[in-house]
Amino acid sequence: MVLGAVIDTGAAIERARILASRPGRSILGVTGVPGSGKSTLAASVCAELGSDAALVPMDGFHLADTVLRTLGLRNRKGAPETFDSWGYAALIGRLRGNSDPVVYAPSFERGLEQPIAGAIAVPAGVPLVVTEGNYLLLDAAGWPAARALLDEVWYCECDTAVRLDRLTQRHIRFGKSPTKAADWVRAVDEPNAALICATRGYADHIVRIG
Repeated sequence: MVLGAVIDTGAAIERARILASRPGRSILGVTGVPGSGKSTLAASVCAELGSDAALVPMDGFHLADTVLRTLGLRNRKGAPETFDSWGYAALIGRLRGNSDPVVYAPSFERGLEQPIAGAIAVPAGVPLVVTEGNYLLLDAAGWPAARALLDEVWYCECDTAVRLDRLTQRHIRFGKSPTKAADWVRAVDEPNAALICATRGYADHIVRIG
């Protein structure tokens, strides 16, 4: 497969099987702009590979709302500076080293809009860890330290209109009014998307969703 090639989800899953079959542990990153389908792709890879893969989302490293309010960042939740990027890199380092019987990773509970510590168990025998999130290719703070530990990073992309509708509906589903959802997409999600889109060229493969 050519480096940087545009592939579909079927080819992506086959590529994941190859990573899982290599000696030791592989770590695959899945990134893309908000609403691009990265969470769905990562979950699909893990579902296809079963016990050979574990999903560890970057979103578990959201800073809690109490911290964001103290920092004056609550209205920017989801921006790069609202995550513990160095903590994320440290976790990826533990997963890469694979010297513990099990590593417990945090998750993000969308109903609460808060991170939950120790929610994901990754046993040492799992050959492929799939981690997904917005900023895996960002050249700032702790993100490059995490990227250096990943075997590959895939960049997901889909039709812009589909993506924006999906993103707005997600915000509505988790409690925002249609107006506030649209405002949040415009004021927060899309500026973040511009940062992420600029990292596309650093991906190992581009996965076209839909």
